[in-house]
Amino acid sequence: MRPFSIQLPNRLRLSVPFLILWAAVVSSCTHEKPNFIYMADMVYSPAYKAQKEGSMMRPVAGTVPRDFQSYHFPTDPNDFSGGGYKNPIKRTKAAMARGQFLFNTYCIVCHGPNGEGDGSIIPKFPRPPSLQADKAIGYPDAYIFQMMSIGRGNMPSYASQVTAEDRWTIVHYVRALQRSKHPTPDDLKVAGK
Repeated sequence: MRPFSIQLPNRLRLSVPFLILWAAVVSSCTHEKPNFIYMADMVYSPAYKAQKEGSMMRPVAGTVPRDFQSYHFPTDPNDFSGGGYKNPIKRTKAAMARGQFLFNTYCIVCHGPNGEGDGSIIPKFPRPPSLQADKAIGYPDAYIFQMMSIGRGNMPSYASQVTAEDRWTIVHYVRALQRSKHPTPDDLKVAGK
């Protein structure tokens, strides 16, 4: 069996080296100034440096970036009002289960299983305030949400790890922990009586 080969006519055998030489000569030519510019406005457009005055376009009025969530709570960590906002998530069994799962994922290491500030990392780090203290029980739901969102003291912000909806479910679970240690008279009533 013979290897595959292409047989060129004699006329083309002489022209192939010529074509290679011609392509090499033409490709080595440079033109500093072309003869004709088709779109002069694009060739000679003004260049802007990024982030320089005049280069940043203002967004259209009324638009917001994708995945943007406005934060309308007070950003002062000493403002305990929470802006007067109420928890928008209904207290359901699914919301409580989700809040418990997230509390056990993110909060339990510092705040402990009952929210008393006795988590597993406490001997190495400063003890956080107890969520069972009278002061914490008196916080509005929005303030607890706010502390998870912007952080306070040694506690970092969890806004990048936990969505706003999930932070509200954690608030429901924290309230359930507080009521388990400090039940109200309504909590002590037997259902159906």
